[in-house]
Amino acid sequence: MSYRQILYEKAERMATITLNRPEKMNAYSEQMVHEILHALADARDDEETRAVILTGAGRGFCSGGDISVDFDYPARYRGHALESYLEMRENMHALVRLLHRFDKPTIAAVNGAAVAGGLTLALSCDFRIASDTAKLGDTSLKFALIPDEGGAFLFPRFLGFDRALKMSLFSEVYPALQAKELGLVTEVVPGAELMNAAREWATRLADGPPVAMRVAKRMMYKQLSMHLDEALEDAGMATLAVNYLPDVREGTAAFHAKRKPRFTGKSNRPAKRPHE
Repeated sequence: MSYRQILYEKAERMATITLNRPEKMNAYSEQMVHEILHALADARDDEETRAVILTGAGRGFCSGGDISVDFDYPARYRGHALESYLEMRENMHALVRLLHRFDKPTIAAVNGAAVAGGLTLALSCDFRIASDTAKLGDTSLKFALIPDEGGAFLFPRFLGFDRALKMSLFSEVYPALQAKELGLVTEVVPGAELMNAAREWATRLADGPPVAMRVAKRMMYKQLSMHLDEALEDAGMATLAVNYLPDVREGTAAFHAKRKPRFTGKSNRPAKRPHE
């Protein structure tokens, strides 16, 4: 795919997706969302890629949806009684769903403003490393809009209900350090060090056991909505997929040899089934 509104590169077992509409503070468009979806699918399916970084070009991470087009929905939705619903479902909602189902670690390197849908995008990643000059919040209601990209679901889960409601109803935007105190940001670093910090995290994640890491991530997301008995049953079943892999033997051997483990994510299963 030829990318026009993002930059996409893969190197050293990590993929980096850069939102590239700096003149609009990386406000997302349908074109941009489809390009991100395509890049994420490529990173997901590439076994050499073990972590993904999402960031923005210029001064902004993502300022939410591009409202300069005055809600001129694509022709395939226009005039339909459900046009806004269909547009959201096929675009930003599809992106939020993909990120939440993505089984490799994702890092949002928040280089500038992440507001409204941009904050939702950052919160849909596993980790958020923010520049000390970044700002995060929800400005939807300034435009008489609502946190419809997924913010109404995510904001209370990170902030607590009353603080999430306050952020949205008062259209509050927080500097990076305050956002960290509130729970919106994982780590804050000087702006000049942001991408190095994100790549360092991605490298450490890429060094981990890929299968166990994917399973552990999925377990934590799934078990957020489970009761204890369900969670323990889920964990027990997950051991059947992980505990007998070669990486477990490698991790144990490396520990005893006092060396760094070399995890491969390979399976014990033969390349072909006996009847093939």
